[in-house]
Amino acid sequence: MNRFALVASLLLITISAWSLPIGTSARQVIPDSVQQIISVDYRALRDSPTAQALKSQVLPENLKQFEGSLRGIGIDSEHDLDQLTFVSFRAAKDSLKTVGIAQGSFTQKAVLRKLQLKKIKPLRYNNVSTYPMGGGGMRMAFLDESTLLFGDASSVRSALDVRDGMSPNLENNEQISDMIGGVESGPVWSVLDQKGTQNMMMSALGDAARLADYNVLKKRLLSSRYTMNFSNGVKFDLDVATSDSMTASTLSSLVKAGMMYKKMNASPIEKLAIDSCTVDNDSSNLKLHFKTDDNKFQSLMHSQLFAAVSK
Repeated sequence: MNRFALVASLLLITISAWSLPIGTSARQVIPDSVQQIISVDYRALRDSPTAQALKSQVLPENLKQFEGSLRGIGIDSEHDLDQLTFVSFRAAKDSLKTVGIAQGSFTQKAVLRKLQLKKIKPLRYNNVSTYPMGGGGMRMAFLDESTLLFGDASSVRSALDVRDGMSPNLENNEQISDMIGGVESGPVWSVLDQKGTQNMMMSALGDAARLADYNVLKKRLLSSRYTMNFSNGVKFDLDVATSDSMTASTLSSLVKAGMMYKKMNASPIEKLAIDSCTVDNDSSNLKLHFKTDDNKFQSLMHSQLFAAVSK
């Protein structure tokens, strides 16, 4: 990925993120050690041909597998699913775990009836019934009548421990909670913690990271958030919170240098994408904004650059 400009890299980061504010039941299972929260608002996907095209081209393999597992228990993701949220969080020895939370028009009663007909029996954990879901050891548990928690068995148990007060929850992470508050009312949003932000910017900057001592700079990156909107074209906004205004200004200059570096050898449609991107800093925050119309964005999706970074 280090061959490509920031604008293309960051656009690809959003491939799995279309969402609405997190529901109460979902929020209660998110640990304070969260690395990233991303969501899919399936209603927004249905209403936008551009969003559908993007989803079709670069849908992550784990999301495809999950949709297949949902079909196996009678939930049609295209009709029954409203919101899908993925949460990555840090566990023992800084390992990463991931859980998903699905919300929609399906009901617990209907799903459990299908499981019973298939003679699928639950296991109990913290007074909650968990069920196998597809292959690979994935399990699921209902948080309320229309909210489904899923993931590998260990991750699901960790999330249920959070809900039951055995581990600290999201409300104890002030940095991430504040970042969520600024974006969760939008149709598309995601947040990243400090380490996740540092890695994301390193990958996105690519060769431009060598133009400055990024290892020094990255220690001053605190968190990030982005929103994406498919109404009236495609709009993407990224905020990176840094420790001070000088860091934000330096990072802004570095991003601009990376864009100019890529533009020298970019195709016409890629140059158009770069020209549609603005970078600035406001106090201690880097701000990146991208805007284009549906036709131009769909052309970019079929460019060599987009195909390369979406692998």
